[in-house]
Amino acid sequence: MATALLGIVIGNLQNFVQNELATIWGVESHTVKLSSNLSLIHAVLQDVEKKQITERAVKLWLQKLLDAAYVFDDILDECSIKSNRLVLKAHVMYFARFHPRIILFHRDIGRRMKEITKRFHEIDEERRKFELHAGVAERQQEDDQWRQTCSVRTEQHMYGRDQDRDEILKFLLSHSGNTDELSVYPIVGIGGLGKTTLAQWIFNDDCVIKHFDLRIWVCISSDFNIMKILQSIVEFITLQNPNLSTLESMQKKVQEMLLRKRYLLVLDNVWNEDQEEWKKLKCMLQCGSGVKGSVILVTTRNESVASIMGTCSIHRLLPLSENDNWSLFKHHAFGNNKESAELEKIGKEIVKKCVGFPSCIQSTWKPSTQHK
Repeated sequence: MATALLGIVIGNLQNFVQNELATIWGVESHTVKLSSNLSLIHAVLQDVEKKQITERAVKLWLQKLLDAAYVFDDILDECSIKSNRLVLKAHVMYFARFHPRIILFHRDIGRRMKEITKRFHEIDEERRKFELHAGVAERQQEDDQWRQTCSVRTEQHMYGRDQDRDEILKFLLSHSGNTDELSVYPIVGIGGLGKTTLAQWIFNDDCVIKHFDLRIWVCISSDFNIMKILQSIVEFITLQNPNLSTLESMQKKVQEMLLRKRYLLVLDNVWNEDQEEWKKLKCMLQCGSGVKGSVILVTTRNESVASIMGTCSIHRLLPLSENDNWSLFKHHAFGNNKESAELEKIGKEIVKKCVGFPSCIQSTWKPSTQHK
């Protein structure tokens, strides 16, 4: 329940920002902090919900989260309703935003957003303390197994991502060739928006296949281990375990394989926030490239991960439109069969509750599939 509710709230927050309502009500700074906290909480929520059965402290923490989520969703609803009324009255109230009631509402929303931001920050701090004592490391290996991804397209059709795909392809095929520096392009978005699916489609695009000498896919997940990443690169290219025991030998092997090659390296599901570790890896990969245009394409849920990569370009993935989500739902639910009016009505109600998250639709019909 908490996972679904927070997913809806995060989707509403994304729409709140996308429709520039945060700017209208002057709460941009609060939305940035909220987005970061909510994304981090949402990322571990499924695991935390399992533990509430045996740990009372976790159950109480989840209740705090649910209470805060309901309050925050109410605030977003009020802002949206008030904004719509302003638009409707604009033709008779030119200075509507300067009306005393609007000014008071503006101040009230600012105060409440400040309070809810602080509240979620405190909840996130409690989550961090909980992780330190809950033995998360013991379950990390199991979590990493189901998070593993591969370069093969897992979806036959992609809905609502044509513009995202075209923007990323434009960077990979043109902008990336204008510099000797190894280019990095992060795709950032909260869990369930389809970052991995989009990266798979990019990876297998005909133009990408023709443009790059090498294409490499590495799923990182929680363990940003340079030795393992380099080993995965070698294995992807050669389909063999290099059986090298030192970082020095592994680094030389990778550089030898990348020499004079224009390559695309996808690092899927990156969580590492250690800038020094990232610099080490990038330096090793940079030394291995003798051709302009090599690119590292990164998918991550965390804005701070993208910020440490030293790139000026970030592609932020937003929720799908209701129409695109409906197209995705129809594809999974009905295929080529025509749906009845009654089923269409039920389906559209389901789509509304998914608030632009393709994973909500896909998991309904493919419960065993995980989407990043």
